[in-house]
Amino acid sequence: MTTASAFRYSPSAQHLVFSAYVYPDGLVETVKEQDTAYENRGNSGLVYDETFERQWDTWVGPKSKAFIGVSLTRVVGAKWVLGETYVNVLKGSGLSSPVEPFGEADDCDISKTHVIFTAKDPQLPKAVHTRQNIYLVTHDGKDLRQLTSGIQGATHSPVFSPSGDKVAWLELALDGHESDRAKVVIYDLQKDVRFTITEDWDRFPDSIFIFTLAVPLTPPSNAAQTTQPTALTSSGSISGFTPIPGGRATFALSSLTSPNELYELSGLDAVERDLLAGTNADVKATMLTRLTSFSSTGLQGKDLFPGKDIWTHGYVITPPGFERGVNGKWPAVMLIHGGPESAWFDQWSTRWNPNVFASQRYVVVAINPTGSTSFGQRGRPIQDLLLGWKYILQEYPEIDQNRTAAAGASYGGYAINWIQGNPKLGFGFKTLVCHDGVFDTTYNGYATDELFFFNHEWGGRPWDPAAFEASRKYSPAYTVAKWSTPQLTIHSSKDYRLPEGDGIAVFHALQQLGVPSRLLIFPDENHWVINAGNSLKWHYEVFRWLDQFIGLS
Repeated sequence: MTTASAFRYSPSAQHLVFSAYVYPDGLVETVKEQDTAYENRGNSGLVYDETFERQWDTWVGPKSKAFIGVSLTRVVGAKWVLGETYVNVLKGSGLSSPVEPFGEADDCDISKTHVIFTAKDPQLPKAVHTRQNIYLVTHDGKDLRQLTSGIQGATHSPVFSPSGDKVAWLELALDGHESDRAKVVIYDLQKDVRFTITEDWDRFPDSIFIFTLAVPLTPPSNAAQTTQPTALTSSGSISGFTPIPGGRATFALSSLTSPNELYELSGLDAVERDLLAGTNADVKATMLTRLTSFSSTGLQGKDLFPGKDIWTHGYVITPPGFERGVNGKWPAVMLIHGGPESAWFDQWSTRWNPNVFASQRYVVVAINPTGSTSFGQRGRPIQDLLLGWKYILQEYPEIDQNRTAAAGASYGGYAINWIQGNPKLGFGFKTLVCHDGVFDTTYNGYATDELFFFNHEWGGRPWDPAAFEASRKYSPAYTVAKWSTPQLTIHSSKDYRLPEGDGIAVFHALQQLGVPSRLLIFPDENHWVINAGNSLKWHYEVFRWLDQFIGLS
């Protein structure tokens, strides 16, 4: 078995649960034999009778993910013994979990007696609906029950309380809306009551790691209320938060100037006591300790800028050697994030890293328009980008307005194509870079793997009158006659979210118009460029293009 992942272990029950791909018989014991038969079937044809035939970067095959349970005991001599009987707790249910393509261990949790997990509703077409239900099942798989209402959207990050009598998860309200604001839901297993505790909290929680802080008393019936969470940190971006004994937690922390390093936060037991007593917690009493310095040597001599908050929210990252008062010297690039329900964070990344652009001697502008994560759920992103860009040009006269560019991916790529066809907006960019962007908005409603995304954002299926009218009105494909700005277009062949035909169509249009243009294709990448060599090629071509049109001599 080579697909085991998402491990969860209950020391009290000495029971291990993990995910693995299985065939329709649900047995891990037969996977190897069936893999051999499938690989030697003599053809490569794939036949589908329903949608979701492919997702993200993979064509759906005959296997699906399931949770497998097995005993794991520690005996004399510190030796671990794995049991011989494997139980698929999802067998016969029609459920598959973790939810692909990104679900892993955070899609489940384990207690002494049960496993809790999230899974797509098996009664609904997966490409059209986002609904994921929360399920509770005994270790032997014989008692499966659904805890969600059945009318919600997606769910994520289910966890047990330390005592095992309550569970919590993140829940999105609307089926079909993959980027709805998540709320924290508690389910009291003893009282059979489900209640929301962040109903009016104006943030977007991403995961639930620990379930002991300031949980209100269970109401008499299902209800929605708001308990204000307490922030334990205030800068950088955290991932992999893991509680450990002694009132401590470890996690990875990155920022705009540093990749992930491991940190320990101590003093959480005192914070917990204050919150459970109903008093304000003294977070300043906690201690943050850096445990690793993996990046210290590599960052030596690098002039990285932490970014300056601007406007409603966003960052300006200035290049090495930048000085205020030297007007009209510096070229500038505005980066447009995807989504649009996403955001620029104080976070390190190997993709679209603002400081990498700044190191090439560009002033970098990264704006979070309304509709970005934690900046409301309604907005006019293009208008906000335009207002933000004009504000930057006023506040930073050091920028040479004759050497400006914009670059974006996914929704940001759509925005690039839209800006290309709407010069009257007045951005004034001298060149553009589009990565995996939409060309024909209406066609994308047919071609994307996640049909629900188009249906929600445009208010219907692509042939429904209102959705058809709106998607055509805002489709870059019908603005081509006005295209004139030099553009680099990048696309990947395994991007099933925004298929490569869009990028090729943009390039063909620009070429036939005689507009300076270039196409960069990655046959083996998906919506993201992950391979290290491909990442270097991506950056080389992007900076080669920018330097050609707006770079410092």
